[in-house]
Amino acid sequence: MREMEEQSPEIPLLKVDDIHMSFGGVAALMGISFEVKKGEIFSVIGPNGAGKTVMMNCINGLYRPQKGNISFDGKLISGLPPHRRARMGISRTFQKIELFRGMTVLDNIRLGRHIHLKSGILSGSTYLGRTAGEEIESRRFIEEEIIDLLEIEHLRNHVTGMLPYGMQKRVELARALALNPKILLLDEPLAGLNLEEVEDIARFILDINEEERWQVTCVLVEHDMGVVMDLSDRVMALNFGEKIAEGTPDDIQNHPDVIKAYLGEVEELYVTRR
Repeated sequence: MREMEEQSPEIPLLKVDDIHMSFGGVAALMGISFEVKKGEIFSVIGPNGAGKTVMMNCINGLYRPQKGNISFDGKLISGLPPHRRARMGISRTFQKIELFRGMTVLDNIRLGRHIHLKSGILSGSTYLGRTAGEEIESRRFIEEEIIDLLEIEHLRNHVTGMLPYGMQKRVELARALALNPKILLLDEPLAGLNLEEVEDIARFILDINEEERWQVTCVLVEHDMGVVMDLSDRVMALNFGEKIAEGTPDDIQNHPDVIKAYLGEVEELYVTRR
């Protein structure tokens, strides 16, 4: 479990207030509220069907809740479309990999950068002025920082669909970082990975969160309780669309409602790895 530095009171980077979301009369989220502080790793856990991915989709704008508000960096974003939220600094990965399988690794990553390009049709057609400058800066950022961080230099020109599943997960993370986000929504980034790949992705998440160059706030949805408890500053537990607990990893792993939601009436939620 991480030791988080004591922070002075400040406006939360992300604030979710009384969110309700239903599909055809089936309630997926019922009055969910929480705050994410700048610089922390905030994890959301819960059994399958608890509403975790629905919550992520509400934050980045894929879903619009029937009730409640979401604020980011002090601004209300509840009515904004996904691309406006992305431009503000909200980026994400998906539970199921959403890459262009026929494109190269480098081209997939570049797609995450397009939202910051500001050059117009004229400069773009002639590749002069602002267009050239933006392209040079984009290449430097992607090739010298993101690809280096995630250790995929040797794959940059490979066709993405031909890569092993674990490497495709890295490429999707790289594309999310290309947006240069303030907050990164990670929806089950460890699903389907072997132990070595899990350790690599967990290390990358810590680097993204802690390294001075990045310092990206992370919201992590994950089923691997060992990783969640090791990486997280705070954890929220959902069950059947309701929040049943929120607190430090120690608080959550010993919370009776969380234990019951996962395993029934047992004494321990998980056995720590350390």
